[in-house]
Amino acid sequence: MAGKVKWVTDIEKSVLINNFEKRGWVQVTESEDWNFYWMSVQTIRNVFSVETGYRLSDDQIVNHFPNHYELTRKDLMVKNIKRYRKELEKEGSPLAEKDENGKYLYLARGLYLSDFVPVTYMLPADYNLFVEEFRKSPSSTWIMKPCGKAQGKGIFLINKLSQIKKWSRDSKTSSFVSQSTKEAYVISLYINNPLLIGGRKFDLRLYVLVSTYRPLRCYMYKLGFCRFCTVKYTPSTSELDNMFVHLTNVAIQKHGEDYNHIHGGKWTVSNLRLYLESTRGREVTSKLFDEIHWIIVQSLKAVAPVMNNDKHCFECYGYDIIIDDKLKPWLIEVNASPSLTSSTANDRILKYNLINDTLNIAVPNGEIPDCKWNKAPPKEVLGNYEILGRTTDPSLDH
Repeated sequence: MAGKVKWVTDIEKSVLINNFEKRGWVQVTESEDWNFYWMSVQTIRNVFSVETGYRLSDDQIVNHFPNHYELTRKDLMVKNIKRYRKELEKEGSPLAEKDENGKYLYLARGLYLSDFVPVTYMLPADYNLFVEEFRKSPSSTWIMKPCGKAQGKGIFLINKLSQIKKWSRDSKTSSFVSQSTKEAYVISLYINNPLLIGGRKFDLRLYVLVSTYRPLRCYMYKLGFCRFCTVKYTPSTSELDNMFVHLTNVAIQKHGEDYNHIHGGKWTVSNLRLYLESTRGREVTSKLFDEIHWIIVQSLKAVAPVMNNDKHCFECYGYDIIIDDKLKPWLIEVNASPSLTSSTANDRILKYNLINDTLNIAVPNGEIPDCKWNKAPPKEVLGNYEILGRTTDPSLDH
């Protein structure tokens, strides 16, 4: 038993358990000595809470950073990216240069990039700022999301101030006037010109592994996928309430009558790439994927200064990106525990391989962890991961 990794998980998913068993690791309970704990975000909160004061030993590793929510809570992600931008402006960084319309520009390896997060406000805190912005373009549509929920829960679209006033009134009677409660919302300008394929809206789910924030080491999984809506897209305001048109979450789409249980409304990223190369050309397609990689690295750099870079931690994030019809990518949100539920056979294979490759980087050689490890694994073990950013790479630095 001495040399075997002892594992615990509170997420009973076969893609995890099969990977641990394949390595010959030994399952224990959380009250026993464990080396590797794949835990839910609720559990990580307890492990690192001030009250429990739990101390991890050098041979223990967990799959979240203590304050991962700085990136994975919708409101905090936006706050951190805005702060990062301000800091770059102060430094006079080329990353913070603007064009004549006040849009951010950046020339990196031939790329121009402006803002990559839709205009977003926190509610109720930024209500007045939001109203001011809304009045500038009263015909626009906005999407409201509760900060602390996932899988498309509690999301709705609005295109009239009266709807938000009604929401504001309704909410004041409930408990969420204090801002510390979970019921804070973000409201973002809805991307109403999404790139459509077969008339349907889709988004990209990309997996990004961070082994350390300082220095930043991150890897992108090459086998991401697109999630399609089951109903054809229309910007018509009469369909604002139809979430089958607007939200790509499988948790929502699987209830649609047109949902396909064989392919699950999914395409691989490589299929998307081939499709775009054939319809839009190779050059603009490459530029799009370069921009997506760039966005991911910048979002991680935005949170790196505030992230508790605990050496016992790594994290596999689920990035959600929407591409508009001008082939500009937008970062919508980042998930702390991307779904490990398999909706199709291909899905199961993909997620099993994702966990396999993640473990090969996070727990080198499947040996008992040592958090003093050098966190730069050799290329041979990366599997389907590719290195996205190291702060030693000058082309990614500002």
